[in-house]
Amino acid sequence: MAFYVYIVASQRNGTLYIGSTDDLIARISQHKAGALGGFTARYGVTHLVWFEMHGSRDDAFRRERQLKKWKRRWKLQLIEETNPDWLDLFDTVRLGGLKNASDWVPACAGTSGNEKDL
Repeated sequence: MAFYVYIVASQRNGTLYIGSTDDLIARISQHKAGALGGFTARYGVTHLVWFEMHGSRDDAFRRERQLKKWKRRWKLQLIEETNPDWLDLFDTVRLGGLKNASDWVPACAGTSGNEKDL
Protein backbone atom coordinates (compact mmCIF):
# COMPACT_ATOMS: atom_id res chain seq x y z
CA MET A 1 0.00 0.00 0.00
CA ALA A 2 1.25 3.46 -0.87
CA PHE A 3 1.14 6.51 1.36
CA TYR A 4 1.44 10.07 0.14
CA VAL A 5 2.66 13.44 1.34
CA TYR A 6 1.12 16.29 -0.61
CA ILE A 7 0.97 20.05 -0.89
CA VAL A 8 -2.20 21.85 -1.91
CA ALA A 9 -2.27 25.55 -2.69
CA SER A 10 -4.87 28.27 -3.18
CA GLN A 11 -3.00 29.61 -6.24
CA ARG A 12 0.56 30.15 -7.44
CA ASN A 13 2.60 31.40 -4.47
CA GLY A 14 -0.61 31.41 -2.43
CA THR A 15 -1.62 29.73 0.79
CA LEU A 16 -0.11 26.25 1.22
CA TYR A 17 -1.20 23.19 3.16
CA ILE A 18 0.85 20.02 3.67
CA GLY A 19 -0.81 16.73 4.50
CA SER A 20 -0.43 12.96 4.25
CA THR A 21 -2.86 10.21 3.28
CA ASP A 22 -3.16 6.66 2.02
CA ASP A 23 -5.72 7.68 -0.64
CA LEU A 24 -4.52 10.75 -2.51
CA ILE A 25 -7.47 10.95 -4.92
CA ALA A 26 -10.07 10.77 -2.13
CA ARG A 27 -8.24 13.27 0.07
CA ILE A 28 -7.78 15.86 -2.67
CA SER A 29 -11.43 15.39 -3.66
CA GLN A 30 -12.34 16.21 -0.05
CA HIS A 31 -10.20 19.36 -0.15
CA LYS A 32 -11.80 20.43 -3.44
CA ALA A 33 -15.31 19.90 -2.05
CA GLY A 34 -14.51 21.70 1.22
CA ALA A 35 -15.62 18.54 3.01
CA LEU A 36 -12.81 18.67 5.55
CA GLY A 37 -13.68 22.18 6.73
CA GLY A 38 -11.02 24.00 8.67
CA PHE A 39 -7.97 25.69 7.20
CA THR A 40 -8.13 24.41 3.61
CA ALA A 41 -11.83 25.20 3.21
CA ARG A 42 -11.47 28.62 4.84
CA TYR A 43 -8.59 29.68 2.57
CA GLY A 44 -9.64 27.90 -0.64
CA VAL A 45 -6.62 25.62 -0.67
CA THR A 46 -7.70 23.09 -3.31
CA HIS A 47 -4.99 22.75 -6.00
CA LEU A 48 -2.72 19.72 -5.74
CA VAL A 49 0.68 21.17 -6.67
CA TRP A 50 3.13 18.56 -5.31
CA PHE A 51 3.13 15.05 -3.90
CA GLU A 52 5.45 12.16 -3.22
CA MET A 53 4.85 8.50 -2.45
CA HIS A 54 6.14 6.56 0.57
CA GLY A 55 6.16 2.90 1.48
CA SER A 56 4.77 3.26 4.98
CA ARG A 57 2.41 5.47 6.95
CA ASP A 58 5.22 6.30 9.38
CA ASP A 59 7.57 7.41 6.60
CA ALA A 60 4.88 9.64 5.09
CA PHE A 61 4.02 11.12 8.49
CA ARG A 62 7.69 11.86 9.25
CA ARG A 63 8.13 13.55 5.87
CA GLU A 64 4.95 15.60 6.40
CA ARG A 65 6.25 16.81 9.76
CA GLN A 66 9.66 17.59 8.23
CA LEU A 67 8.13 19.69 5.44
CA LYS A 68 5.88 21.57 7.84
CA LYS A 69 9.02 22.80 9.62
CA TRP A 70 10.61 24.08 6.41
CA LYS A 71 10.84 27.75 5.54
CA ARG A 72 8.23 28.90 3.03
CA ARG A 73 10.79 29.59 0.31
CA TRP A 74 12.05 26.00 0.57
CA LYS A 75 8.49 24.72 0.07
CA LEU A 76 8.02 26.99 -2.94
CA GLN A 77 11.30 25.74 -4.40
CA LEU A 78 10.23 22.11 -3.86
CA ILE A 79 7.00 22.74 -5.77
CA GLU A 80 8.69 24.62 -8.60
CA GLU A 81 11.34 21.91 -9.11
CA THR A 82 8.69 19.49 -10.39
CA ASN A 83 5.75 21.78 -11.18
CA PRO A 84 7.12 25.16 -12.34
CA ASP A 85 3.75 26.23 -13.76
CA TRP A 86 1.88 25.36 -10.56
CA LEU A 87 -0.55 23.16 -12.47
CA ASP A 88 -3.28 21.41 -10.49
CA LEU A 89 -2.03 17.82 -10.63
CA PHE A 90 -5.32 16.29 -9.47
CA ASP A 91 -6.58 15.25 -12.91
CA THR A 92 -3.15 13.87 -13.80
CA VAL A 93 -3.26 11.65 -10.71
CA ARG A 94 -6.95 10.80 -11.04
CA LEU A 95 -6.83 9.97 -14.75
CA GLY A 96 -3.40 8.37 -14.82
CA GLY A 97 -1.80 8.88 -18.24
CA LEU A 98 -4.98 10.17 -19.87
CA LYS A 99 -5.12 13.82 -20.88
CA ASN A 100 -8.76 14.20 -19.81
CA ALA A 101 -11.76 12.09 -18.93
CA SER A 102 -12.99 11.98 -22.54
CA ASP A 103 -9.94 9.80 -23.39
CA TRP A 104 -11.13 7.07 -21.03
CA VAL A 105 -12.70 3.98 -22.54
CA PRO A 106 -14.17 1.27 -20.29
CA ALA A 107 -12.45 -2.12 -20.48
CA CYS A 108 -15.67 -3.68 -21.79
CA ALA A 109 -16.23 -1.14 -24.58
CA GLY A 110 -17.16 -2.81 -27.84
CA THR A 111 -18.03 -6.15 -26.24
CA SER A 112 -21.34 -7.68 -25.27
CA GLY A 113 -20.01 -8.70 -21.87
CA ASN A 114 -20.23 -12.41 -22.74
CA GLU A 115 -17.00 -14.29 -22.13
CA LYS A 116 -17.32 -16.13 -25.47
CA ASP A 117 -17.03 -12.75 -27.25
CA LEU A 118 -13.68 -11.97 -25.63
